[in-house]
Amino acid sequence: MPVEVGTQAPDFTLKNQNNELVTLSSFQGQRNVLLVFYPFAFSGICTGELCQLRDDLSAYEDENVTTLAISADPFYTLKAWSEKEGFKFDLLSDFWPHGQVAQAYGVFNEKAGMASRGTFLIDTMGTVRFAELNEPGQARDQGAWKRAISAL
Repeated sequence: MPVEVGTQAPDFTLKNQNNELVTLSSFQGQRNVLLVFYPFAFSGICTGELCQLRDDLSAYEDENVTTLAISADPFYTLKAWSEKEGFKFDLLSDFWPHGQVAQAYGVFNEKAGMASRGTFLIDTMGTVRFAELNEPGQARDQGAWKRAISAL
């Protein structure tokens, strides 16, 4: 089961594509966070979703919202993918312990060893304000993310 709306978001610290540590709780009191879990870098649907996010980033990110995308890929893979696609948001590596953050959010596919397509909006107090889970192979409707952000 994914983390539910109204609950405290599990905190984490992960490396981004530049091997820098990013901690969710460091945004508390300052910025809302859109967490986008995805299965694999360089895969078709994931590339489509994150390129759509990149192309429309101003609709999601502003002075109040930060976007963090998370997969179980190693940060080296995320670095190559970020450079290839020109992503301007952090790609976080949930590689080791494998999928630990995705597990905490209830979106880890144990059988396949990957994150499912989970999306969460965390407010400045660390509370989950929006949550959705899409199964593998099912692209997300990013309009729901925009509506959740505008409702903050």
